[in-house]
Amino acid sequence: MIDALLFDCDGTLVDTERDGHRVAFNDTFRAFDLDVAWDVDVYGKLLEIGGGKERMRHYFDQHGWPRPDHDQLIKALHQAKTQRFMELAREGQLPLRPGVQRLIDEALAAAVPVAICSTSAHDSVCAVVTAGLGAQRVARFAAIFAGDIVANKKPAPDIYLLTAAKLTLDPARTVVVEDTRIGLLAAKAAGMKCVVTPSPYSRDEDFSGADLRVADLDAGSITLETLRRLTAR
Repeated sequence: MIDALLFDCDGTLVDTERDGHRVAFNDTFRAFDLDVAWDVDVYGKLLEIGGGKERMRHYFDQHGWPRPDHDQLIKALHQAKTQRFMELAREGQLPLRPGVQRLIDEALAAAVPVAICSTSAHDSVCAVVTAGLGAQRVARFAAIFAGDIVANKKPAPDIYLLTAAKLTLDPARTVVVEDTRIGLLAAKAAGMKCVVTPSPYSRDEDFSGADLRVADLDAGSITLETLRRLTAR
């Protein structure tokens, strides 16, 4: 049996990074009159760092800070960016990746707990999940763990260890769906099985150590039985 099915959000449930978060960051930079614009390649490199606030801090450390109040600036930018991102989600501009809804419905029908585990802002994650899956389906989830609820973000395993503790899971019988190497490393460090469905930004990353890699959940014909076999290894 599977103790739980855990999903990352950005890039895993929805291809949010290029046309969601990146757009929201750039809209926010313009709103704050900052001479900053992250093109597709720049943002792709920044995705090697877990967390939006951490990405901005890294970028400004490398390219110069526009204001001396570093902590206050990061907080204000991230709050505004989160609001802009949620607007994009509510406008229906961020559709689910293939097979996500099908597999979630299969798990819920079999009484397998489903949870979301993300380092993105909690409000952003809830907006994406609710817009894509609907409030009634999301209400049946075991939990949504997101934002600054752990000290260390992926690739540290903290978010998955917290989930295991809160939901009383056996990591060896828990399956994670991720799209990035840092997500894979976090899941495996927590002792969990990991299915990788690379996003456009992450398709060239090193996914050695994954229990399964597929283009998407439909292309890989991933079912609950597939996941049961993984946990039986």
